[in-house]
Amino acid sequence: MKPIAVLQGLTFAASLLAALPALSQDGGTLKKIKDGGSATMGVRESSGGLSFTVGDGKFAGFHVELCQRALADVQKQLGLAKLDIKYQPVTSQNRIPLVQNGTVDIECGSTTNNAARQKDVAFAVTTYVEEVRIAVKANSGIGSIAQLNGKNVATTTGTTSVQHLRKHERATGMDFKEVFGKDHADSFLLLESGRAEAFVMDGQILAGNIAKAKNPADFKIVGEVLSVEPIAIMIRKDDPAFKKTVDDSLKALMASGEMAKIYDKWFMQPIPPANTRIGLPASEATRAAWANPNDKPMEDYAKK
Repeated sequence: MKPIAVLQGLTFAASLLAALPALSQDGGTLKKIKDGGSATMGVRESSGGLSFTVGDGKFAGFHVELCQRALADVQKQLGLAKLDIKYQPVTSQNRIPLVQNGTVDIECGSTTNNAARQKDVAFAVTTYVEEVRIAVKANSGIGSIAQLNGKNVATTTGTTSVQHLRKHERATGMDFKEVFGKDHADSFLLLESGRAEAFVMDGQILAGNIAKAKNPADFKIVGEVLSVEPIAIMIRKDDPAFKKTVDDSLKALMASGEMAKIYDKWFMQPIPPANTRIGLPASEATRAAWANPNDKPMEDYAKK
């Protein structure tokens, strides 16, 4: 019976491998893109100014445009007359598996680069440095972490934000209930509808969802900064050739000043679909990441 069980196990493993796009054995992502004439971009539907839907299967945002620029450089490098870009919506829960299994070639959302994730995937150089904050209704009277005691706190499934809230020294001994949204828009709806008194998330995601609300003045971002996190474009692990192409493209945008212009376009100017303005200038930490390109994880930022 044991040989049969082993054989069955091997057959199952082989079937799993067969279901994945052949990457490591055929030259990685660059060859996959060249052979297929297409690249699949992982995008988010409500990640603030970084990545969002404008309807009809179209996506836009700071990281979406940066990925489009990087893939244009990939097209040039590969000598392709045409490159078909496919847009695959991802969530906080499935984004890493979809990069790992080859469904998504480059993930252009709002993913924090941390040490745990670096064991499973790779990150391009940091293009945005985020501060995790708290959004509340303007008339709630909540202005600090301490005032969340006994409250319902919304967060998005698969994200790290409430973990940071629980670890914060000012949250010691506090008792609050987590309520989960399936994506950031759903989490904001929990706040908007009163099912949660606060929404803990990346500041720009909070600002982006507030800007799109029916009455933006009804909400505000308050309290202490819970965490400083490098946000980066995610790619498959152990694919140095593709990472170098993406990194070189981003570094060129940083060095030329074009990166700052693209940021201004998505965070300081009116953006679709409602032509609202997020109004969030690039932070000193973000500008420092552009000046000194690196792919350091969040833990390195915590050491400062």
